[in-house]
Amino acid sequence: MLDDLDRALVHALHIDGRAPFSRIAEVLGVSTQTVARRYRRLRTEAGLRVVGLPDPHRAGQAQWTLRLTTAPAATEHLAHALARRPDTSWVKLTSGGTEVFAVVHAPHDTEFSRALLLRDIPRKAGITAVSAHCMLHTYLGGPTAWRGRLQALTGEQQARLAPERAAQGGDASPLTQADRYLIGALSHDGRAGHAELAAATGRSQATVARRLAELRAHGALFLDVEIEPRALGAGTQALLWMSVPPAHLDAVAGVLASHHELAVVAATTGPTNLLAHALCSDPADLHRYLTRRLGALEEIRTLETAPVVHTLKAAGSLVPAARGPRAHGR
Repeated sequence: MLDDLDRALVHALHIDGRAPFSRIAEVLGVSTQTVARRYRRLRTEAGLRVVGLPDPHRAGQAQWTLRLTTAPAATEHLAHALARRPDTSWVKLTSGGTEVFAVVHAPHDTEFSRALLLRDIPRKAGITAVSAHCMLHTYLGGPTAWRGRLQALTGEQQARLAPERAAQGGDASPLTQADRYLIGALSHDGRAGHAELAAATGRSQATVARRLAELRAHGALFLDVEIEPRALGAGTQALLWMSVPPAHLDAVAGVLASHHELAVVAATTGPTNLLAHALCSDPADLHRYLTRRLGALEEIRTLETAPVVHTLKAAGSLVPAARGPRAHGR
C-alpha cells in the first residue's frame, strides 16, 4: 500500500507524466532527491511507469476487444503470445484463467485486423471460442483515469502541475514515420530524455522537443500512468459486459463514467454494447458495487462479470521500442 506522498507522486505524474522531479518536489513540498527516490522505489515495487500513447482517432486506428476462451493448458501460452505483439494492450487472464482478454489496435483499413482476427488467432491451439467487438466510443479511459489514483492533490497543486495546452484550435500536423518512432519509444518510457528520443527517431533533440510539445498540446499524444492496482488498494478487478437499449446508452455510460470504482467505460459492438473495468478493494466490495450502484440502473438489461486473474500487459509496450530508422534498415 502507498503512503500519502507516494499517492501524491502518482497523481502528479498523471497530471504531467514528464514533469521534472524538481517541479513535482516544489509542489509537494519535499526535496527533489525524495521524489526521485520514491519514483525509483515505486517503479521497482509497484510497477509504476509513465507511457506515451497516441490518440487512436488521430493515429487512424480502430480498437477491438478480443475474448478468447481456451483450454486451461493453453491459456498462459496464448496470453503471453498476444502480449508480445506490438498491436495489443491490456492483455488479461479472466474468468478463473479460462479466458484471455486483449485490446487490439489496427488501422482503419481493416487488413491488419483481419489478419489477426481471421488468420493468426484461429491457428492457436487450445482456443475453443473467439469473439471480437469494435470499440465505438470511450466515455472513460485513455487520457482520463481511474479516480482511485486521483485523490491526493489539492486543486491548487493540480493547477501548478498542469502542462500547457494549445492556445488556439486546430490539429497538429499529420503523424509522420518519425512521429511513430517517437511514440513507439514513449510507449516504453514516457519519461525518456530528449537524447534517447532523438536516437529513436533520427531527429535532433531540439526537433524532438518541439514536436513532442506540439503533439501533446493538440491532444495527438497523451501520457498515461501504469501502476499495480493492489498498491492503491484495489485487490479485486473485473470486466463488466452490459447490454443497454441504444436510446439509453449515452445516459447510462455517462453515469458509469462518474463512478470511482471504474477505470474504463466504452461502447462496443456485439451482443453486449457497454464494457467497463471495475477496480474494488475485495470481492465483497465488488458485490456491493454490482448490486447497489449498477443494480440501481434499470436500463442495464444484462450484466456479465469476468473477474481479472492477472494482467500480463497494460497500456504501454511490453519490450523496449526499436531504435528508429537505423533499427529498421533505413
